Amino acid sequence: MAGKGRTDGAYRRLILVLAVCLLVLTLFSIFIGRYPRAGLSSPRDVLGDDLAIRLVGSLRLPRIIAACLLGAALSAAGAVFQTLFRNPLVDSGFLGVSQGAAFGASLAIVLFGGAAASVQLGAAVFSLVGLAGSYIISRRIRFGGSILRLVLSGIIVASLFSAGTGILKYLADPNKQLPDLTFWMLGGLWSSAWPDVIQILPVTLIALAVIYLMRWRLNLLAMRDETAFSLGASPRPERLILLLAAAAATAAVVCKAGQVSWVGLIIPHIARRLAGSDAQKTVPASMLLGAFFVLACDDISRTLLSGEIPLGILTSIIGTIVFLILLMKERPGARR
Repeated sequence: MAGKGRTDGAYRRLILVLAVCLLVLTLFSIFIGRYPRAGLSSPRDVLGDDLAIRLVGSLRLPRIIAACLLGAALSAAGAVFQTLFRNPLVDSGFLGVSQGAAFGASLAIVLFGGAAASVQLGAAVFSLVGLAGSYIISRRIRFGGSILRLVLSGIIVASLFSAGTGILKYLADPNKQLPDLTFWMLGGLWSSAWPDVIQILPVTLIALAVIYLMRWRLNLLAMRDETAFSLGASPRPERLILLLAAAAATAAVVCKAGQVSWVGLIIPHIARRLAGSDAQKTVPASMLLGAFFVLACDDISRTLLSGEIPLGILTSIIGTIVFLILLMKERPGARR
């Protein structure tokens, strides 16, 4: 589903357009909400009201930043996974990262009553355990190349964590723990505040920086080990660094936002349509598109109805529709 390659000038214009669109949406998101009145608030409404200023500063701004970090992290991780595994149907759940986070959060809710710190810590720890488990198991598998071994081990780890989450749902208190567990897994940014942003910001930015700086190596690392090595790459350690960065970025945002599906799957597809299949161009485009997509979905989730719609539901609905359109649409230059 990769698009044709773009010239450097066209690519720079594309990135500029995406950045401007994200900036405009960010400014728009500041003034959309139910205070001081339903619908879109004007800058004069906000600047002339102390309570509105506090609302924007303490609630809307951190939520906007969290949404952008969530979208950029999931999209960049999806682009890394899809490129390394040469599989367009891969996202952060492929190596058990998302399933591990869900299991860790579920375990914290069942054992510790759903305290915010325990849920976040459990999700972060077990998402990294999922990646470590996939890597260790892949080293024990005796057949196939390194990519195939990681694919198989990721399926095993993801299935184990999914089964564990199912057991915890069965054991959870149906009056208190089960609703908390289900609500967390639906995904959302309703509780995002400055402390949450400060907690996820360092890990997310470092991980995204590693992915961005190593994006030009992705094209080499997607090749067979022998070919990549002959071209000057060190396939195993470099792949491990990129996988760790992608998993760390995913873990950092998922532990706060819960399960938000389809972002890491669909956004890299759209980025390749716009920027081409070169990973050097796909990764930055994915980050900007992902931030825009999640922020737009979050705006809809908190303003469309009187009650907030879980973010994971919206991203799944919109992502499914967009993915279906991409599958049904003929690629430019493709023959029937």
